[in-house]
Amino acid sequence: MRRIGLLLFGLVAACSSPSSPSGDILYRRYCASCHGMTGKGDGPVAASLRRPPSDLTTLTQRRGGRFDEGYVIAVVDGQQHVAEHGPRDMPVWGAVFDEELRDQPHTGYTVLLRARVLSDYLRSLQAE
Repeated sequence: MRRIGLLLFGLVAACSSPSSPSGDILYRRYCASCHGMTGKGDGPVAASLRRPPSDLTTLTQRRGGRFDEGYVIAVVDGQQHVAEHGPRDMPVWGAVFDEELRDQPHTGYTVLLRARVLSDYLRSLQAE
């Protein structure tokens, strides 16, 4: 029980830490260059891609009116392959987060938290 309490304390600390970026910051840093500032797929790099980036404001609409957080997190951390993100061996954001956080405690959980924070931000971009 004590281990679970310590783990939860670490997760809360990681979420509230000043070094824990918001979803907006993560999105601008990792996604906006392709998906655009509003998530419509119109970022400055979009025109140079083989396939246009998806419109992230329609994730809920494309999933039958349900925001599929598990799917979004799987795409962010690289578990779900997305052709536009490059070959399967290309590190996707989960690997990038892991590398950035490698010297911090509980890296795996912090990576998951970043993916979750980014997913929550993407939920906020959904079209009505």
